[in-house]
Amino acid sequence: MAYYNKNNGSFNSRNNRNERRSSGYSRDEKRENSYSGYNRGEKRENSYGDNQRYSQRKGKFENKRFEKQPEVIEEKATVTEIEEKAADELPNILMGRNPVKEAIKNGRSIDRILVLKQTDGSLREIIGLARDANILVQETDRAKLDELCMPFGYGERTGNHQGIVAYVPGAEYVELSDIIEEAKQKNEPPFIILLDSIEDPHNLGSIIRSAECAGAHGVVITKRRSASLTAAACKASAGAVEYVKVARVSNLAGAIDRLKDEGLWIAGADMSGTNMHEANLSGAIGLVIGSEGKGISRLIKEKCDFLVSVPMKGQLDSLNAAVAAAILMFEKQRQSK
Repeated sequence: MAYYNKNNGSFNSRNNRNERRSSGYSRDEKRENSYSGYNRGEKRENSYGDNQRYSQRKGKFENKRFEKQPEVIEEKATVTEIEEKAADELPNILMGRNPVKEAIKNGRSIDRILVLKQTDGSLREIIGLARDANILVQETDRAKLDELCMPFGYGERTGNHQGIVAYVPGAEYVELSDIIEEAKQKNEPPFIILLDSIEDPHNLGSIIRSAECAGAHGVVITKRRSASLTAAACKASAGAVEYVKVARVSNLAGAIDRLKDEGLWIAGADMSGTNMHEANLSGAIGLVIGSEGKGISRLIKEKCDFLVSVPMKGQLDSLNAAVAAAILMFEKQRQSK
């Protein structure tokens, strides 16, 4: 059978066509023959040399494109560090009538006092004490006090200044040795409260207040991850901060070792501990209170001589840190009688 060939205008047999197809090269062979000797990797290497790139703008070869750029690690401040920095920038003030009154009576350094123009009996009494102590007293309006105390309030409410605010030069911390010396001067077994990362200033103030009422000789806090003696903490202490020595240490574990050398037994407040009524809390005791959420850290728990717990009833299995601290303090006081 013949067929017409358009290329040469002649008739060819189909057998010749099949014979030509079988005798010719395949598509794969044609690709191989046409591109023999060409390798994409080899061409790049041969053309550009040692991983170089030709820059049309500079008219020369350069290696920038292929150089490994150094990894840049940007250090970001943690939320805790940001909050600590913001707290340090706030004015150091005492809010409320009791804190200001107790500070004056205790002889604490006060730069000046701001008070409402409209005063009542208790405010006039505080003003009289301040003037007797040669402290500058300035009258102002409520809007000024509200603005000054706004950072120490809850939500969008201002701090409860009760019509009076005192500027103080700074928190007056003591050394750990000063607390130990306080117990020796009173000829009493040392009773010291150690706070492991208590971050709420209101809890800190409440614990200091309970410590003063329970007869503790001092409170130890840490410099990092802990609330400091801000205006909110002093307000929550209701003036107790003027009577309780507060030491601020860099390493709580080191402070515990120091207290052990002084003969104190270290008790840690923990739900897995011995019932406080069965534990021996008499004598020289250092009581460790853990943070609001996580409790005592693993390292500090290992440093404790024993753990003690508050017996619980009901559906909940935990207490606020300040409440638990107060209960254990007064149990220690009861056993020491």
